[in-house]
Amino acid sequence: MEKEKSLKDMQAEVHTYISQFKEGYFSPLAMMARMTEELGELAREVNHYYGEKPKKGSEDEKSIEEELGDVLFVLTCFANSLNIDLQHAHDTVMKKFNTRDKDRWTKIDQNEE
Repeated sequence: MEKEKSLKDMQAEVHTYISQFKEGYFSPLAMMARMTEELGELAREVNHYYGEKPKKGSEDEKSIEEELGDVLFVLTCFANSLNIDLQHAHDTVMKKFNTRDKDRWTKIDQNEE
C-alpha cells in the first residue's frame, strides 16, 4: 500500500521532477495557458461521460481521473514557480468558506440523516 502524500510532499515531488531539466518551470503566463489547455481536456472528458457529446470512435479513451491528475500537476508547477505553499493556500480559502460563506448554502439537518 502506497503512503498518502501531503500537498507539501506533492509539491516537493514535482519540484524534484522539474529541477532535473535546464528549462525549469515555465513562465506564469505559459503556465496559465497550459492550465487552460488541461482544463479544456478535463471539460471534454466530463462532457463525454456526463454530457450530450459522446466520443467519436477514433478518439482516445482517457479518464476524468487522468485529466484531473494533469490539472493537479500543472497547478502544482504553477504554485511552485511562484513559491506558493498549496497547504497554506488551501487553509486560507477554507477559512474564507467557513466564515464569509458559512451561511451561503442550505445545511443538512443532522436529524434528517
